[in-house]
Amino acid sequence: MGWVVYQLITGLQNGSGQNNLWPMHGLHKKPLIMAFVCFDLILIDQITKWAVTEFLFNQGQPRFIWEWLTSAGARTPFQSIEITSFLNIVMVWNQGVSFGLFNHDSPYGAYMLIALSLTITGAFIWWLRQSTHPMQTMGILLVISGAIGNVLDRIRFGAVIDFIDIHIGTNHWPAFNAADSFICIGVALLLIHTLWFEDNSSETEKDNI
Repeated sequence: MGWVVYQLITGLQNGSGQNNLWPMHGLHKKPLIMAFVCFDLILIDQITKWAVTEFLFNQGQPRFIWEWLTSAGARTPFQSIEITSFLNIVMVWNQGVSFGLFNHDSPYGAYMLIALSLTITGAFIWWLRQSTHPMQTMGILLVISGAIGNVLDRIRFGAVIDFIDIHIGTNHWPAFNAADSFICIGVALLLIHTLWFEDNSSETEKDNI
């Protein structure tokens, strides 16, 4: 993740030439870096979930992250810690999709959502191979990373760990996690690319061959 931040800073400082319109220019041509970014994002998602479940809401001795990652354990019941007047850290098990949508308790629900998530992830990996613009590539990587982060929860717990609760008074936005945030940011980048950059992507790619 530090590499991403570094590229954002240096890219913005380098001016506004063609190669610096997007800070991570050429990312779509570097598969190893793409894999590293994806791994980084998944790790961030899992570390935040581990920290919340083991250090904020665990009544016993916190487990090391490797032990937590390789074992499911019992689900911690709902709890809430007030951080500010509009932000709580909560312990919520989401058996639906992102932001608690379609939350249900069907015994087959987790398997269906795992299969659906992996299918979508596979489609985005195929799209990633076709990507010709770094903004599009970063958007796809964010979506893939978020989807995998939540799939890991479903495989181990049968539900996704959500812990960020934003609210205004008694009106609460559905609880979410880092993976959900990655997906939303990724979709936003893809929309921006489609609306403002897609027409120039093929021309830029031809110029860089």
